[in-house]
Amino acid sequence: SSSDIPRLPNMIWLYRRPILDYWAEHEEALGDIVRHVLVHEIGHHFGLSDDDMEAIEAQTEAEANRGGE
Repeated sequence: SSSDIPRLPNMIWLYRRPILDYWAEHEEALGDIVRHVLVHEIGHHFGLSDDDMEAIEAQTEAEANRGGE
């Protein structure tokens, strides 16, 4: 039965070279780039649209700029 098949854990693969190439060409912090990629991939996993993810990131940035209120 299908319940006998072991399930693999959900994973997100971050490809180092494209991330580092982007980082080298832009004036963004590496952590911000990685965060953007993770939000994007996790969002796709849960069925969010690109617009949904952009709104989440904008809200997070606004909260960070206000000091996390």
